[in-house]
Amino acid sequence: MPTPPDATASPTPPTGPSAGDDPLDPAIVMRASEWMARLGADDASDADRAACGRWRAAHPDHDRAWLCLQEFEDSFRSVPADVARHALRETASGTRQGRRRLLQLLSLGLLVGGGGYAIRGSETWKLATAGHSTRTGDIREVALPDGTRVVLASASAIDVQFDERERLLILRTGEVLVTTAPDSAGQARPFRVRSRDGVVQALGTRFSLRQDDASSSVAVFEGAVEVRPTYANAGVMRIDAGQGATFNADRVQTPEAVPDSAAAWTRGILVADNMRLEDLVAELARYRSGQLRCDPAVAGLKVNGVFSLRDTDRALHNLTLALPVQVSRRTRYWVTVLPAD
Repeated sequence: MPTPPDATASPTPPTGPSAGDDPLDPAIVMRASEWMARLGADDASDADRAACGRWRAAHPDHDRAWLCLQEFEDSFRSVPADVARHALRETASGTRQGRRRLLQLLSLGLLVGGGGYAIRGSETWKLATAGHSTRTGDIREVALPDGTRVVLASASAIDVQFDERERLLILRTGEVLVTTAPDSAGQARPFRVRSRDGVVQALGTRFSLRQDDASSSVAVFEGAVEVRPTYANAGVMRIDAGQGATFNADRVQTPEAVPDSAAAWTRGILVADNMRLEDLVAELARYRSGQLRCDPAVAGLKVNGVFSLRDTDRALHNLTLALPVQVSRRTRYWVTVLPAD
């Protein structure tokens, strides 16, 4: 638990669990459970309550997670009965550890059960229930049973379904870089990656697939792929090395050239080549918790350089050295890139 500061503060007025529709970061939900456990302890102090108030006031999602968890605690029947009984027995013993475990279980129930607060079916749900996933800011490589290597970008989730007919990777959220291997089963099963918008079939290749809110995008670095949109009747489109395309469930856009540096995120860096500042900030935002925004007044500035995705604070500082911008921080989780004074 964080050590409560000495100063006192009051939380902002509650806005209710439905105040926002964006999914809650699992780390924020778990931190809310830690605060709730701390305030429920017999030795909770006024300083603890004030510190919790400051945490709730620091970002709207903090207060939303607190309110969701508070209301979800009243619906404890969502937790399986045998688990609930065991946790309640520990809590009844009066130990702080027991209450913390109960609240962590409730947090898991909130993330998995949804409670009706834009969580079930959200990015949080997908991350919590996928076969392989990464937290915000993490990049991780996974080796599949056939020798294929998959690198998951920040806040990404996949499921793997291999059977006698195909090798299928389901991209539930985020972005992956896939380096396929020959079928180790000797059956020449096709390797396919499915996103919400369609299926990409590898033709001995290295490629990335990213799923955004309204579309998916594929970039091919070696070999080729075939893209089949979910609802398209026109068949498939082949995309060769050095090309990429955006597609939705209805059609594939015309392929365009993509540089090798488009896969630099797998090394924890972002290469900007005459990139709009608005787009660069959006990429950095995918690798940090909270809200990172770009003021429209500087959105069109062009950026060149190499920026760290593992240390986004340093990347933002470097922006202020290269461009007439400044970084405004209301809190660590509420950051805006503004015109310089």
